[in-house]
Amino acid sequence: MYSRNPHTSRSSSHSGPSRSGQRSSSRRPFRSSYGRSSHGYGGNRRVSSGRTSQADRGRGAHIPHSKFISKAVEPESVEVFVPKHTFANFAIDERLKKNIVKKGYTTPTPIQDAAIPLALHGRDVVGLAETGTGKTGAFLIPLIDKVLKNDSESVLIMAPTRELAVQIDEEFRGFASGLPLRSALVIGGANINSQIRSLRYGPQFVIGTPGRIMDLMGQNELRLAKCANVVLDEADRMLDMGFIESVKKILATMPAKRHTLFFSATLGREIEQLIGDFLTEPERISVKTQDTSKNVDQDIVRIQSGRTKLDHLSELLKDNNFTKVLVFGRTKHGVEKLSKLLKQTGFSVESIHGNKSHSQRQRALQLFKDEKVQVLVATDVAARGLDIPKVSHVINFDVPGTYDDYVHRIGRTGRAGERGKALTFIE
Repeated sequence: MYSRNPHTSRSSSHSGPSRSGQRSSSRRPFRSSYGRSSHGYGGNRRVSSGRTSQADRGRGAHIPHSKFISKAVEPESVEVFVPKHTFANFAIDERLKKNIVKKGYTTPTPIQDAAIPLALHGRDVVGLAETGTGKTGAFLIPLIDKVLKNDSESVLIMAPTRELAVQIDEEFRGFASGLPLRSALVIGGANINSQIRSLRYGPQFVIGTPGRIMDLMGQNELRLAKCANVVLDEADRMLDMGFIESVKKILATMPAKRHTLFFSATLGREIEQLIGDFLTEPERISVKTQDTSKNVDQDIVRIQSGRTKLDHLSELLKDNNFTKVLVFGRTKHGVEKLSKLLKQTGFSVESIHGNKSHSQRQRALQLFKDEKVQVLVATDVAARGLDIPKVSHVINFDVPGTYDDYVHRIGRTGRAGERGKALTFIE
């Protein structure tokens, strides 16, 4: 337990006024023993993310080059989705409905149309859907409504990367604008003391990465014994990044009777086991439509003798059609080196990888989103979950480790019905 410090400023994760200016400590959903500092491993821990292991080396070489070549499919007849529900007729708080309209949401997406009614009725949900399908709204809308109707409820939302957690928190702020709700964003690469202070104000929603959540739990700063609502977003990515054991430990500290919403792009054996161990008779929803790659023209670039990949990349970036280019590399060191070389050549470039601080990564992403730089060089941390509009080209400077990695990389272009282009360098 802790006592309130009246001189502590409000956390930046505050999303609107509380019911009486401050929540009373007796109704605080997440308990924290404020005061101790920590230098934990943070929210983006992955042993292999910086130094490629022997097992990882050359994995991409097993993908047939023909898999990287495909023309975008012209939508001869696109079936128009007609939702069964509207946001107006969902049984949710009227203030929340107004915020949904303010955010520009008109009709539910397929995942929202299917998941929101089930979640409103307290059902556990397994949603199989790609990124960019409206998954965040599918879990935030019913859970915000639930907390508005019962202020003793609290919610934990887990995401595999800092960037996705930030994106979820930003969405929460939009839905919760003007409502008596708070969120705390707990991710690696950011100051843990400010996160502890945000927990101290009694947020109903904690949004974070498994590593930092484990940090805070291990220091008795975050207690989940009374948190009976949990969301796992991009569960298959958590598996890829080595977070599943942490996720299991976190879930094991929560009440056995809880409301669980689980979203994943794929469902492998280990994910199915996790579902079996931690969800109760879940409703399964699959709204996977066509592969994202069908909206993307795909081709390879063979590196000519006597020339380097950097030579080819520089030549491509001089083309006026390459307006907003996401370049993927395999390692943090390689990505940073490439970004510096491109800058020296005169291109406007930012980089994003695990060695960057949270603020550096957010700044780089924002500059790229705002089209203030032409090129973002990234590891696979940017391959999934992130909403970056109007990416003209994805370039695989390094061949991805698996074909699934490839699909997620090129899925950053050709979004929202637009046609994208992806090139893979082959040596």
